Amino acid sequence: MADTTHLGMPFIEAAQAQKHVTHNEALRVLDAVVMLAVEDRDLAVPPVSPAEGDRYLVASGASGAWAGQDGKIAARQDGAWAFASPREGWRLWVADEDILLVFDGAAWIGAATQNAALMGVATTADATNRLAVASSAVLFSHAGSGVQVKLNKSGDADTASFLFQRNWSGRAEIGLIGGNDFAFKTSTDGSAFVTGLTLVAGAGGVPRLPSFTVTGLPSAATAGAGAIAHVSDESGGAVLAFSDGTSWRRVTDRATIS
Repeated sequence: MADTTHLGMPFIEAAQAQKHVTHNEALRVLDAVVMLAVEDRDLAVPPVSPAEGDRYLVASGASGAWAGQDGKIAARQDGAWAFASPREGWRLWVADEDILLVFDGAAWIGAATQNAALMGVATTADATNRLAVASSAVLFSHAGSGVQVKLNKSGDADTASFLFQRNWSGRAEIGLIGGNDFAFKTSTDGSAFVTGLTLVAGAGGVPRLPSFTVTGLPSAATAGAGAIAHVSDESGGAVLAFSDGTSWRRVTDRATIS
């Protein structure tokens, strides 16, 4: 006897005896898989006392009455378990987690707000940028009295930062970059970064300016008027210097040093 293409419901054949049996079987399939919602998706063995009509998404490694039914829908019907094999595009609500899943042809994947593998808003997310947004602005508004944006890193040597790019190439970065000091870095090519200011974690956030040698000083014009540098190899000892926009000058007597 032929079945329907998508749900596998049996057809009633011409001159078939006991047509009600076939019809009722088709209704059972519809009742089990249309508007699909299951109690749980983590069980690999059937519950001890299932209620008539209960449905479950069978977990991997199933055994007992569910053996060999991994990834299928188990529905309790007439005191026994009936199983339905999902097709690509089926949607499934998991009641104990309040999440929506979709079958992609191979596995059930997150489709809503919890445990979604990727999310792209007006653009495409990927394995690195699992959340991707293309927008002229992004708003995070308060709920109650405030709002926080949190960047969490695993270890001291890891990074939690904001990276500012031009044409997908980094130009500035701020945050905990390979340590626990809060650093401000810039780059002209997206590869070599120069640290402009560091707030030292172990010193209670005391700012630390970068230390330059005379040969390593950028031009005063490039640095801009008001820029400050610690020059470690100045004759007579290290000095603090500032840029007047044309030259680097010692802070103490304003003498030109570069």
